[in-house]
Amino acid sequence: MRIGVDARELCGRPTGVGRYLADLLMQWSVDDRARRHDFVLYAPEAVSLTLDARRFATRLVAGSPGTWWEQVRTPTVAADDHLDVWFAPGYTAPLRLRVPTVVAVHDLSFVAHPEWFRVREGMRRRWLTRQSASRATAIVTISEFSKREVIERLNIAEERIFVIQPGIGTRGCVTPRPSGPRVLFVGSIFNRRRVPDLIRTFAPIARTNSDASLDIVGENRTYPREDLHLTISAEGLQDRVRLHEYVSDDQLRDLYARARAFVFLSEYEGLGLTPLEALAAGVPPVLLDTAVARESCGDAALYVPIGNLQRTTRALETLLFDELTRARILGARSHVLERYSSPAAAKRTLSVIENAATHAVDRHRLV
Repeated sequence: MRIGVDARELCGRPTGVGRYLADLLMQWSVDDRARRHDFVLYAPEAVSLTLDARRFATRLVAGSPGTWWEQVRTPTVAADDHLDVWFAPGYTAPLRLRVPTVVAVHDLSFVAHPEWFRVREGMRRRWLTRQSASRATAIVTISEFSKREVIERLNIAEERIFVIQPGIGTRGCVTPRPSGPRVLFVGSIFNRRRVPDLIRTFAPIARTNSDASLDIVGENRTYPREDLHLTISAEGLQDRVRLHEYVSDDQLRDLYARARAFVFLSEYEGLGLTPLEALAAGVPPVLLDTAVARESCGDAALYVPIGNLQRTTRALETLLFDELTRARILGARSHVLERYSSPAAAKRTLSVIENAATHAVDRHRLV
């Protein structure tokens, strides 16, 4: 079987979707069952993974990797590659493809909260995701919460949706070596993740603990724009808060290893992978009390109400300095983390892709 893959998120500096896809491809590269298939990766430039070029051929499709690249340039190239199925790891797929598609829809924030997106971007994402989902043979999503969102907001039949929890990969595989009360946030910075609130929450701790520090890792993608430097300056934390727009995997592992607490105050996620990475690295998290946060981390986190900065500060202080609470949370992590296996996620995703291609062939024969 020849499986086409939209690999543009592997170019440049891979983040959420890119890391999700990279984890799947690395697992497929060593999985015996996956050896029966050839993968064709479509990207505008060389991808950032080292893979067997015979099994994972890269088709360079010229152009900026936006909607025109996806909907016009890529299907034109793919038409000559005799694909059996297409895997779209990031919400949308080329609508002109004449092969079955499997689309990964991680969350529907742009449908649930259009105010978080620029008007044209939000309209484009909503329309393309709806069209891609309605045409897809199967949809993969990462939590029961997101499955309900896809059913209710995109009107997709439940039997076409498969919940496959992603693997954590190797980013959580570190040896903890905390160096003082260091706090960590990792993730693209969106308004829904309330990073200014995190800075304000950390400020009282910094004022009473001279060695406390906060690392914030992620590109600022807020809309309306939030100037984190202004918040840091207003709280007098210029020498206590470090902003990292992007770090390598090795640098990220080092930050996890040195952190003593993780904070992720997101009011909307499809799942929230970085708190799980933190748990795997031995770093207990503080999370907003949402349904998806409870689904993903269970008893292995402290939960706080949205907008309550004092409660959040107390929860963070507890994780930094209360050894009994830290031990309780970290003791619950093995039960949580066993659900997020990279090999299992890759096998299940491949099964969905295989079945999509097989069922399409069977329907064609019946016709």
